[in-house]
Amino acid sequence: MSYDRGATLVMVALAVGLGLVMVAALCAGRLSLSPGTVLGIVLSRIVPVDPSWSELQERIVLLVRLPRVLLTAICGAALAAAGAAMQGVLRNPLVSPHILGVSSGASFGGAVAILLGLSGWFLIGSAFLAGSAALLLVGAIARVDGRSGTVTVVLTGVIVAALFSALVSLTQFVAEPDSSLPAIVFWLMGSFATASWRQFAAAAPVLALALMLVLGLRFRINVLSLGEDDARALGLPVERDRWLVFLAVALMEATVVAFAGVIGWVGLVVPHAARMVAGEDHRLLIPASALLGASYLVLVDTIARTAVAAEIPLGVLTAIVGAPVFALLLRQRQRRELAA
Repeated sequence: MSYDRGATLVMVALAVGLGLVMVAALCAGRLSLSPGTVLGIVLSRIVPVDPSWSELQERIVLLVRLPRVLLTAICGAALAAAGAAMQGVLRNPLVSPHILGVSSGASFGGAVAILLGLSGWFLIGSAFLAGSAALLLVGAIARVDGRSGTVTVVLTGVIVAALFSALVSLTQFVAEPDSSLPAIVFWLMGSFATASWRQFAAAAPVLALALMLVLGLRFRINVLSLGEDDARALGLPVERDRWLVFLAVALMEATVVAFAGVIGWVGLVVPHAARMVAGEDHRLLIPASALLGASYLVLVDTIARTAVAAEIPLGVLTAIVGAPVFALLLRQRQRRELAA
């Protein structure tokens, strides 16, 4: 089987899997719907279909579940693609998008907005601006004489993340225990409960633009993963391309945190799972991670809103699922390296 044919089969299989997971997510909920009803309601907006469903079922699918599933899918795709890109650029499989400190910065912005009694688009804007400020701070500190080494960027990201995490803790300390503190804590745990078409329309273009930038750089990420000296020897503008990847990752991370809170582990675990089916080549690994990340987050979000009467915070579930899966993947990787 040729590489192109094998890659096409992998992508088709992952895309079909994502479609099935999304349909299952649209069917699941307190009011269960059949796949035929869900597909009929969705297709009725594209082609003429004789309605065999109630107005309530149509409103649930089109106004509640569909925008939530679409927003969850594109956020999952962004987090996983960002993780795969960061692991390639930094040549470290234990790196996640959080390493740049953007999620901590966005968390601080959102927490301050809640503390001030702001919500909706003010909260989203505050989180996004603070996340962007964290990246600018990393860039300003890490660049010395117009250059920034990989290790310096990582260490600076750790420092900035620690600083903003402390500021988030300070925000929680001064928050009102009976009102703003529970709201901050719940928001930080991550949730798509407030997803709407307006939120999807605002988040999707930013995430799609950042995803396309990472996908466009996937061959250069392959070269960057060889090491800084080899990349320069091959004529790659290392500094420029690396910061383009960082910018795209920061855009994705800040946008996801702004709309859904902090959702960990997706960018760390999913790329490892994607490598098992797509290999190490980032030309295939990044789109495979995006499709797998979308399926994973839609599945976890469906469990979060249907498992019990009260919705489970998404960050809790991604950690419960992600930690043991990551440990298993690490053990398998270690066994393969020992056997080689």
